[in-house]
Amino acid sequence: MTDTPLPAMTDTPPPTGGRTVLLIVCGGIAAYKSLELVRLLTAGGVRVRTVLTAAGAQFVTPLSLQALTGERVFGDLFSLTDESEMGHIVLSRSGDLLVVCPATADIMARMAAGLADDLASTVLLATDKPVMIAPAMNVRMWEHPATQANLATLRARGVMVVGPEIGLMACNETGPGRLAEPAAIAEAIFGHFAAAGRVPLPAGALAGRHVLVTAGPTHEPIDPVRYLANRSSGRQGYAIAAALAECGARVTLVSGPVDLPPPAGVAVTRVETAAQMLAACDAALPCDAAICAAAVADWHVAQRSERKMKKAAGSPPPVLTLLPNPDILARLSAPGPDRPALVVGFAAETHDVERHAAAKRAAKGCDWVVANDVRPETGIMGGTENEIVLITRDGAERWPRLDKQAVGRHLALRIAQYFSSDRSPA
Repeated sequence: MTDTPLPAMTDTPPPTGGRTVLLIVCGGIAAYKSLELVRLLTAGGVRVRTVLTAAGAQFVTPLSLQALTGERVFGDLFSLTDESEMGHIVLSRSGDLLVVCPATADIMARMAAGLADDLASTVLLATDKPVMIAPAMNVRMWEHPATQANLATLRARGVMVVGPEIGLMACNETGPGRLAEPAAIAEAIFGHFAAAGRVPLPAGALAGRHVLVTAGPTHEPIDPVRYLANRSSGRQGYAIAAALAECGARVTLVSGPVDLPPPAGVAVTRVETAAQMLAACDAALPCDAAICAAAVADWHVAQRSERKMKKAAGSPPPVLTLLPNPDILARLSAPGPDRPALVVGFAAETHDVERHAAAKRAAKGCDWVVANDVRPETGIMGGTENEIVLITRDGAERWPRLDKQAVGRHLALRIAQYFSSDRSPA
């Protein structure tokens, strides 16, 4: 590989905090999921303002939206107080992103035709901000040529689309048309905000390279309904995998149980236990680099019950005997013909972060360790942002607090820089 100048890591994107979403809630049984979307967005530091259509108010109440957002709910186009100041124009540009959830066949048709006869359609026509829709409707409505033509028109105008999914709907029919899960919609929104200020990645810098990434928690069964787990969301590993693919790498993502859409251009292998994750990693070898971002459980239950453990009055609780799980990071870091040229581990710590991370790098034999502070008050474990220290043999690099998409891009850039020297693919 020839050396190619790579951009420096100076273009720091803003966190999602301080961003505003104008959420338009339309009529449809899936409108109730907009409440969970609001909760996820506000938990991620996003301010949410809402427009509730008359039909949407048949499924969710203004009071519910106001309680979750802490903001007034808008619905009337002809409010004299607002319209004395052309309130619909101001409202249409008050958010960094307009999100329609659920986007019914009707609102999609109105958007495509440029109609403006209520507050929602007027705001959408008057805005100069990006628009994202999450369609939800009966499968026959979704597949109708009129809806598909409207969808094509909206896409051509730059409207972003999340979903719909295939599944059982309230009408008891199954097929495409089910609203995407709120977590997937929130992830698309966070990804949009991350992309708005993201560090540029060198296209093709990792072409010909194979990178293995692990992400998410593992679930270690106790019985058929209970398991040992942790609070990892998988967001960081997924963001890293997406950024590496953008650099041209062939990426294998081994994922524990998470509620995230697969990154574009990435091969995903889904597992549950640490043993399954190790087997999937072994099957992915050889590779040029391994990024072990998964929060793998340290132990599993020695005697897993094949039946649900029952609680009996007066009986002591069962005693669980735990055995150590395989050490995936140490296994990948061990010398041998399949040892990747670069192995990166993660260290989630609650105190003495840099000291413990440096000790982990030495003990495991990996090249780099990405360390972070996961005390509950940081909001990092399971959250949308991260603040890391990159530990290498040369010392420690302290990165500012960034959203996890940005951290993934910065790490991908560092990996591209590592391979920009004369190392041949594995």
